[in-house]
Formats: sequence, C-alpha cells, structure tokens
Amino acid sequence: MSSSTAGRLLVATPQIEEGIFARSVILVLGHDDTGAQGVVLNVPTEAAVDAILPGWGAYASSPGSVFHGGPVAVDTAIGLVRMPGLATSDAVQRLFGATGIVDLDSPPAETLAAATGLRVFVGYAGWSPAQLDGEIATGSWYVVDAESSDAFSDTPEVLWSQVLARQGAPLAWMATYPADPALN
Repeated sequence: MSSSTAGRLLVATPQIEEGIFARSVILVLGHDDTGAQGVVLNVPTEAAVDAILPGWGAYASSPGSVFHGGPVAVDTAIGLVRMPGLATSDAVQRLFGATGIVDLDSPPAETLAAATGLRVFVGYAGWSPAQLDGEIATGSWYVVDAESSDAFSDTPEVLWSQVLARQGAPLAWMATYPADPALN
C-alpha cells in the first residue's frame, strides 16, 4: 500500500465515464493493507431519510434524502455526522476532524444533540487490498483534501466541480471539464 487516503476525497477523473463513479466525490472512511472503504457524497436518492429511518429525518442535512454511498452492501445504511469542537457521544465513532460515523440504532434526539450535520448513505464503495492504489496510479482518481462541509453539502449536484475549483492550478481547471467533451 502506498499512503493512506483515509479522511481525504477521491474525485473521479474524466477517465471514469459512466456508472455511479462518473463525476463522483468519495470520502474515504478507511484505507489500510486490508483495502479501502468510502462513501459517494454526491448521489442523492429519491428516498427521504425518515422513510428509511423514522425519527432521523429532522436531523438530516439538506436535501434530507438518503444518498447512494456506493455499490457494496446496498442493504445497509451508514450515517455520517459532523460533531464540532469537543462534542462527543457514545453512539458516534469519530473518524477524523469533526466527522464521525453514527450508530443508526441509537435514539436520534440524544445522539445528535451536538451534531451540526447528518447524512445517511445506503451502501458504500469498497476496494480490495492494493486495488485503490492501482486505480489512483492509473489516473482514475484525484486525491485531494476534504473540508468538513463536503460530506454535508446542500448542493451535491455541483460538489464535483466545487471540490476541483478550490484546488490549485492546473487541477482547478478540471472543474469546468464538460460532461461530454465531444459537444465542446
């Protein structure tokens, strides 16, 4: 394994042209010698959080829908929360910075009292040992620093461009890359 990408973003390069990973932004939750896991941050579904997890919708970040976290284990849900400062909860496992994974079996009112953001994902993205390193080496992903607001963006449809635009040149230029270069 090269260096861990945990806590960073994978931004799909134009080389990924179709499927859930096209123009995706993935927050890497874990990356070690056993593989990597993350969630796609910019693919909301039509389902409201309350439809899947009654009582949790009131705490969900806008747009308030469940997000498609990736193609692995789509029958499970992962909750990410933003817990600023030193706020803690027995039901939240802090990952990095203010971001943590929340136990979705816990009572939301108690668990999320100090949270400033909640996003629920169905499924996740996963890579076997060395697979992600290989994809990065072949140019499928840009690896960039995450900001605490990325996982809770209220405009997920433009997150890909926003993340790229805040990078230095020449990577920032990719923010305006057309979805279909043939139409350019």
